[in-house]
Amino acid sequence: MKLATLKNDTRDGQLVVVDSDLVFAVPVPEIATTLQYALDNWDVCKPALEACYQRLCAGEIKSTLPFGQQPVHSPLPRAYQWADGSAYVNHVELVRKARGAEMPANFWHDPLMYQGGSDTFLGPHDAIPLPDEKWGLDFESEVAVITTDVPMMVSKEDAANSICLIMLVNDVSLRNLIPDELAKSFGFFQSKPSSAFSPVAVTPDELGSAWDGTKINLPLVTYFNERLFGRPDAGVDMTFDFPTLIAHAAKSRKLSAGTIIGSGTVSNYDRSKGSSCIAEKRMLEILATGKATTPFMKNGDRVRIEMLDHNNKSIFGAINQQVITVNESEKVC
Repeated sequence: MKLATLKNDTRDGQLVVVDSDLVFAVPVPEIATTLQYALDNWDVCKPALEACYQRLCAGEIKSTLPFGQQPVHSPLPRAYQWADGSAYVNHVELVRKARGAEMPANFWHDPLMYQGGSDTFLGPHDAIPLPDEKWGLDFESEVAVITTDVPMMVSKEDAANSICLIMLVNDVSLRNLIPDELAKSFGFFQSKPSSAFSPVAVTPDELGSAWDGTKINLPLVTYFNERLFGRPDAGVDMTFDFPTLIAHAAKSRKLSAGTIIGSGTVSNYDRSKGSSCIAEKRMLEILATGKATTPFMKNGDRVRIEMLDHNNKSIFGAINQQVITVNESEKVC
């Protein structure tokens, strides 16, 4: 099943069911007006949404919308919680190595995670606003899951059963603001602006054999200014799978339905697969030549993030965003 949220005159948009080819969509107000409502009532709404999806894919619903022509939010335009992990520890190791820092041994068995801002997400085709190019704007191509309600101290086995939807993410980062924030030993805030998620969120069964119950075994493809930037496999070198990340997040609190858990930047030890963020590419350049040559994003730059199935079909649709410069007199809503 594939679900999306169309933009309308409300904050949370209109939930639609999208066909498997991402061509047609149908609103389902009789089931749920928003994705958050569906998640809050997942046991009831899921079977009804799945029945609609099957009818839509079979061509039995005639009153459809052309999905590709509709303005879309991220599937959840805002969420009660967005927590991003760093599941690909080789990525962390590389970044620390480039600046000559040792990596603590516990990074290999205790996940890193930060709590991001979730009150506003960018749409998958929305521009990325940038007030100052000196801030070092970077994209981060990731995978994320949406959970149902998760109890505190959940087991990894039960955490796996809480995964109801999967998406892609552009976890936007302002790299040059990060050092000063981390130096305060209190975490990210200004350096992590609004993220964007893929046009559709899908149930795990849509991935077929590519979903092993804990992670996706497919390449995550990123284009930067129309050139291939990287296609590392999301199932390779993932030190902490999604049930592990969910259990980590729920160690001392329960998680509400609609919680989003991110994988962190997808990265492989095989560097021929490219990278999923500019920072990693810059670190590789430093290690190779002593100098980073790839600049961070600037006005007019574009990033495209997508995942294709074994038949070369887009699973989630593409995140396709362009950077725009904003100034103090402009309001970005």
